[in-house]
Amino acid sequence: MALDDTQAATDAALLAAYAAGDAAAARTLVEAHSPRALALAQRMLGSQAEAEEVAQEAMLRLWRTAPKWRAGEARISTWLYRVTANLCTDRLRRVRPGPIPEGYDPADNQPGPVAQIMTSSRGAALETALQSLPERQRLAIVLRHLEERANPEIAQIMDLSVDAVESLQARGRRKLAQIMARAQAGLSYKDD
Repeated sequence: MALDDTQAATDAALLAAYAAGDAAAARTLVEAHSPRALALAQRMLGSQAEAEEVAQEAMLRLWRTAPKWRAGEARISTWLYRVTANLCTDRLRRVRPGPIPEGYDPADNQPGPVAQIMTSSRGAALETALQSLPERQRLAIVLRHLEERANPEIAQIMDLSVDAVESLQARGRRKLAQIMARAQAGLSYKDD
């Protein structure tokens, strides 16, 4: 059995155990899958606070689905990516609220590893470039290159054909290359 198949079977067993009342199984699933949902949401939304809300909502939907989950029809990871992507799309289409009120103090001031990387000038430039891509291109690029998902899985998540996903990725990479080429001088690096 391949590693991915083993993980899918383990996830399905954990979800079934959670549905039967095993809280430890839920914790194991959260530890395994919520960081990826959070990372995807952060990259799609560009906001840590919104990303945390989306990741929590995606996990809540998984818990609600647990009693009726049919093992073997879909991988939990693929299902969770799709739900997270859809929640991000819904948020991106909504009218965004104004700035955060002065004096707002977030619960956790410690940046995570992704936040630390993105604070560098190169990470910030890449993030800006990603945000300038059309939504579907951005999702295809993030899932493939940052979340390291295979194109067939991305096609399932986005409800597209593999050819359509590859086309979105190609267009997205071309646009990112153009944007990053313009930013290259300001980042003080040269490709070797």
